[in-house]
Amino acid sequence: MKSKAGYTLIELMIVVAIVGILAAVSIPQYQHYVARSQASRVMGETAALKSIIENCFVHRRYSIGAGECDPSAGGSTLIVGAAQNGALLASGTGVPQVTIDAANNTARIVATFGNQAIGLLVSAGADQLTWSRDANGVWSCSATIPEQYRPKACG
Repeated sequence: MKSKAGYTLIELMIVVAIVGILAAVSIPQYQHYVARSQASRVMGETAALKSIIENCFVHRRYSIGAGECDPSAGGSTLIVGAAQNGALLASGTGVPQVTIDAANNTARIVATFGNQAIGLLVSAGADQLTWSRDANGVWSCSATIPEQYRPKACG
């Protein structure tokens, strides 16, 4: 008797079907993971500017730009926005936009997702993460991105 070697066509089709099902489940999960990690990264990048803005309040520098309150934000590949201090940014990068309201003793740092951010975070009207400073100097985070991608500390 001769023994057969190899797999039958049905066995190969079952393996291909199983791999297809695993891919169909894992690819969307990976995209959600990437969206959450990018949102957390942008939250951290923008949070780093809070201490600079506080320093501007201490020294009564309320105009944003070189020579005044200069956030000196480095370009991020996940954000769109021009440098507010006149610096040139590398292509495909942007910085958060900072506004200070001296009359009300408030400030905002707004990061708009774009450039290389995953498409789940880039949609009109639902693509921003904002740090807001109230008149008492307390910072809070809010976001318009879909809730499932927001960092826990950013409601």
